[in-house]
Amino acid sequence: MSALRTAPLAAALVALATVAAGQTPAGGVEPTLALEPATVQPVMDQGIFAHVLFNELEGRWNGSNTEFRWEGQGWVGTDYDKLWIKSEGTLQSNGVLEDGQDQFLYSRAITTYFDLQGGLRSDLDSRPTRNWAAFGIQGLAPYFFDLEVTGFVSGEGHLAAKLEASYDLLLTQRLILQPQVELNVYSKGDPARLVGVGFSDIDTGLRLRYELSRKFAPYIGVVYEGKFGQTSKFARRASESTGDVRFVFGVRTWF
Repeated sequence: MSALRTAPLAAALVALATVAAGQTPAGGVEPTLALEPATVQPVMDQGIFAHVLFNELEGRWNGSNTEFRWEGQGWVGTDYDKLWIKSEGTLQSNGVLEDGQDQFLYSRAITTYFDLQGGLRSDLDSRPTRNWAAFGIQGLAPYFFDLEVTGFVSGEGHLAAKLEASYDLLLTQRLILQPQVELNVYSKGDPARLVGVGFSDIDTGLRLRYELSRKFAPYIGVVYEGKFGQTSKFARRASESTGDVRFVFGVRTWF
């Protein structure tokens, strides 16, 4: 290599050594290291993604009759903004559809673990349809509890609230025990839908699933469906159970 070609390299090394020693190089100008624009990678937080989860696809049996229940939700959007669809309901053995709820929501991430949500809820089943505005929060609470808290306002000014929580306890890498609870509260009774004022009902259970893959897991468990206060009175008048323990078997799947 010729002296002319090595001179610039030697000068650069001398300048860097001078700066490292705490001195200012000749000419009083400190050298700078610049990155080429092509080497700076953009933050990949604006991609469009989608996810669908059916946490409950199950039969419920109490020794005399069987019912089918589903509970699922899906979203599409970015890390910060998403559109959600949530659906749940119970199909009785006599063909009556109960507790049918469908929500259509927009969410915005407000922390690393929680989204703020707002939109519409429609009660769609064998009883009269009711529509609500919905506003709530969903995410991962401390100690890894999945938590959803939602408030509702109907067109008549009635208020309602729902709390849903669950937790995944890993017994092994594939065997998982999941406690779950759902509570509903209403500010005013709705006899046509057999819903009373105050603390209305609870659906809680314990499910043991085995993940054949991360996306498909059969499970068994036990659940309790309870109605309280005025809701239990409406249920008795309609010759319905006010409290029922059922064995469950189903699958949890997502994609």
